[in-house]
Amino acid sequence: MTDLLEVKDLWVRFPTRRGIFDAVRGISFGLGRERLGIVGESGSGKSMTGRAILRLIRPPGQVEAAHIKLDGENLLDKSEAQMRKVRGERISMVMQDPKFSLNPVMTVGDQIMEAYRLHSRAGRAEARKRALEMLEAVMIRDPERVMRAYPHEMSGGMGQRIMIAMMLIPDPELLIADEPTSALDVSVQGQVLQIMDRLVKERGMGLIFISHDLNLVAQFCDRVLIMYSGRVVETCDAHRLHEATHPYTRGLLNSLPRLDAPRKRLEVLKRDPAWAEAPSVGPEA
Repeated sequence: MTDLLEVKDLWVRFPTRRGIFDAVRGISFGLGRERLGIVGESGSGKSMTGRAILRLIRPPGQVEAAHIKLDGENLLDKSEAQMRKVRGERISMVMQDPKFSLNPVMTVGDQIMEAYRLHSRAGRAEARKRALEMLEAVMIRDPERVMRAYPHEMSGGMGQRIMIAMMLIPDPELLIADEPTSALDVSVQGQVLQIMDRLVKERGMGLIFISHDLNLVAQFCDRVLIMYSGRVVETCDAHRLHEATHPYTRGLLNSLPRLDAPRKRLEVLKRDPAWAEAPSVGPEA
């Protein structure tokens, strides 16, 4: 089966006073209609990878790759006007904090309707109907009231559901979720993940789930990429994540508390400079 998304030899670079900084260094992976987790510490290149796929890295940042193919089309060959049609319509991205992603001076309803009408020729009445249906799909109880509300009137969990509704209303093929539950409490986190899981399965979408929470990714995703210093150091099936062998992955796992294996003292993550210089693990691994 052909991959929905294929990324080969992706680099993201930024010029600094000390020279060029490589935020993402030569990573390659494929994605089918599945849930792919990307995990690692802050600064490992997870979010930059997601933004580079959508070509959201602005100058002086530089994105280079052999190719970034969506359904066989190389996104690097598209103009900015063509990429605007790809963003939202074919690939959507849920940002980390909805309070900074939503427009504070527009009602929730107007923003969701705008996201739908931007990628369709629908009238206002049809867009309003679709927006209400989408809010119901993300389990918002009173969609009429939420449509009239402003983002600052919403809780963190509600804001995240609204963002998911807005990103999924154009019916994209691929959803990139960047730390979508990091600011939520555990109970709301579980609800949001259930909503995303159901919608992804129903629509046959691909999902890139970016997170620092290894336990969450192990439960929610199908496969996992572990990133360190801009490189992929290990890939594995999500249900086998706790059997990972790379010392960095083992260090991340051993630094987490576990209810099934309580310890008086957690291990401190130790890093080897050689990990940063080793070649990225390819998609075949």
